[in-house]
Amino acid sequence: MDCSSLDSNCDPSISICRANDKCTKSLNYQSSCTGDLRGTLCMQGGDGDGSYARNCEAPASAIALSKPSLLKAISCMNLFRGEASLRIADLGCGTGFNSLSTIDLVVESIKKRYARESISVPEFEAFFSDLPLNDFNTLFRSLPHLCPRGNDEKPRKLSYYAAGVPGSFYERLFPRGKLHVAISLSALHWMSRIPEAVLDKNSHAWNQGRAWIDGARNEVVEAYAKQSEEDLKAFLRCRAEEMVSGGLLFILMAGRSDSEHPENQLGDPDTKAKHPFTNVMDQAWNDLVKENLIDEETRDAFNIPAYMRSREEIRRAFNHSKAFEIKSLKFRKVMEHSKEKQKKWIKDPISYGKTKANLVRATLRPIIDAHLRSSHLSQEFFKRFEKRAAEDINLLQKTCYYGIFVVSAIRK
Repeated sequence: MDCSSLDSNCDPSISICRANDKCTKSLNYQSSCTGDLRGTLCMQGGDGDGSYARNCEAPASAIALSKPSLLKAISCMNLFRGEASLRIADLGCGTGFNSLSTIDLVVESIKKRYARESISVPEFEAFFSDLPLNDFNTLFRSLPHLCPRGNDEKPRKLSYYAAGVPGSFYERLFPRGKLHVAISLSALHWMSRIPEAVLDKNSHAWNQGRAWIDGARNEVVEAYAKQSEEDLKAFLRCRAEEMVSGGLLFILMAGRSDSEHPENQLGDPDTKAKHPFTNVMDQAWNDLVKENLIDEETRDAFNIPAYMRSREEIRRAFNHSKAFEIKSLKFRKVMEHSKEKQKKWIKDPISYGKTKANLVRATLRPIIDAHLRSSHLSQEFFKRFEKRAAEDINLLQKTCYYGIFVVSAIRK
């Protein structure tokens, strides 16, 4: 992968680690030359072991937990009389079943409301939107009317017209006043960019020795918090322009409990120890440094672009927008996997290591590939991550929880 394929602002003089090269500490390596992530951030495509489509159990659990709130929001939303079609957008759709099943649920629930109230049912348009590198091909191959599941299965007619919309949901994606329902599922904790101060090794916000901000210095956390605030404001500003009055905005996003300060993104000690963004992640990066595969600056320049907002931070952004009325704002905790799987993995740590590494591949491989500029080095990183996750028996005994916020709001 050459530099120009990552970002047009990259310095072409940057050294690149080829697949058969061994990068040493003498390498004066710079990470991606800008914090902008639109050209690198996406879930891992395809349907292989490391794909997002095969490693989205936690988001699926969160969506299942939020389903009653979504149904309640639909039951209370305005019905749009006289509309030829209703337009629904899934913002940050990814590649898997989660998006398709949720759109099905939304469409069928709205149709039932129209039927119950004896109103002519409109047609439906569903827009699946994500960053340009998202694997839309895998997503659309999953549509049942295009790809029946079995040889004897007849194509099922969709109850909506589907389209893909590439772009960042921190920018405008649709014409003014066109969307009736906008949903975003497990996507808004991903930031639009890494703060510039965090990428400056001469800054107090240089995140030395860490891949993420949980437990980081105040300057690092403050830079992330400021960027996260700007991002959520931009998201709401764009949706305010795109949505019709009375339209429903439904958001499921990762978050932290009210009692936790920003530097404590994850809450309880077991979650902090076992979360894929923390200990094992840092250990894997350090292994590459100790083995002279990368230098310390390369390690320190990698930062996971995620921030878990608090209830107050969410409310503050909505209050700034003034375009939406929050109907519901709830915090929930989701277990990373079932107790049955945990018991199985305690007996088979190697299998757990592979599963955990695949989870990280599914969510972070594209930006790790872009950061290292070498598929070989990326593979070496995941080998070490897998080994570290498998060899810590105490880690297997712990239970990790993901905090989520479920928000429903109406466009004023």
